[in-house]
Amino acid sequence: MRLLLVEDDRETASYLMKGLKESGYTIDHAPDGKEGLFMAIEMNYDLIILDRMLPGLDGLSVLKTLRSSGHKTPVLILSALGEVDDRVQGLKAGSDDYLVKPFAFSELLARIEALTRRTDPHGEETRLQVGGLELDRLARTVMRAGKTIEMQPREFSLLEYLMQHAGQVVTRTMLLEGVWDYHFDPQTNVIDVHISRLRNKIDKGFDRPLLHTVRGAGYCLKAPDGSG
Repeated sequence: MRLLLVEDDRETASYLMKGLKESGYTIDHAPDGKEGLFMAIEMNYDLIILDRMLPGLDGLSVLKTLRSSGHKTPVLILSALGEVDDRVQGLKAGSDDYLVKPFAFSELLARIEALTRRTDPHGEETRLQVGGLELDRLARTVMRAGKTIEMQPREFSLLEYLMQHAGQVVTRTMLLEGVWDYHFDPQTNVIDVHISRLRNKIDKGFDRPLLHTVRGAGYCLKAPDGSG
């Protein structure tokens, strides 16, 4: 899932981005209200995390503009303004939830999960299946032939990307951009290492492999019968 964080405090933004990436989310950052509004309108996000007190354009103005233009992406407000009237203002402006600073990161994660369960603005499937392999995006679980497979956050994101492109050849460049958010090749074996770990988890002990290396091209995840 792709999130947008609109937060002007560098320390807070760095902390949140690190934690959310480690939890398996892809996240973009805007340091002020104007840039946040532009990114929210121009790109597709599953959820927006929005500070209230922002330079350039305050959070409530960003939110009101989004809602008046028809954008229905869930918005979670983060703010040090925690009085009842402040929370009511945020909800009336169109936010889906309101979390007061300081907060526990575990609570932020729980609220993000609750909001993304409640609505899926882009109509994406919440469950992906290739052969007997099943991935639940909301519960963040993976199973094959009824057996639960434990996944690290990056492994989950890698598998999710491969399942979204089931039956297709996925190149290194696609994986670097889609999973690691790199727009350059770091010239490391990071992809090979994660593919090897993933193959061990989803194929080892099963009769027929799902994850295949396409020499000179990339990787392909497909059902044994080739149906994807």
